[in-house]
Amino acid sequence: MVSARRKAVESLYKGLCTVKVWKEVEDPITHATTHKEVPLFTDQKCKLSFEKQTSTTPTGGPAVIAQTTKLFIAPELDIPAGSKIIVSQHDKTTEYARSGEPAVYMDHQEIMLEAFERYS
Repeated sequence: MVSARRKAVESLYKGLCTVKVWKEVEDPITHATTHKEVPLFTDQKCKLSFEKQTSTTPTGGPAVIAQTTKLFIAPELDIPAGSKIIVSQHDKTTEYARSGEPAVYMDHQEIMLEAFERYS
């Protein structure tokens, strides 16, 4: 049974995400093993949250502005490090890489993301 608290958290989810991993796959015909991008989870409800952080240097130089991106998703999903996470939210689709360990709570987990460049 899903708790009322979890239903409330998930009512805020406005996006869908697909989690992909890079792994060895054996061709059933040739039995050759190659690396391919394989979907782990598809169309999972989620929410992206953005936070801007501004800092100045002690020498009075220009301010540095950075943006952090956090993914809110169901707590039972085990998303391994190095996964590619493709999120569609508000008519925009963006690819991210998972960075850091997730903060897992009773009703959701929070995963810090970075823009995807390549598999590590």
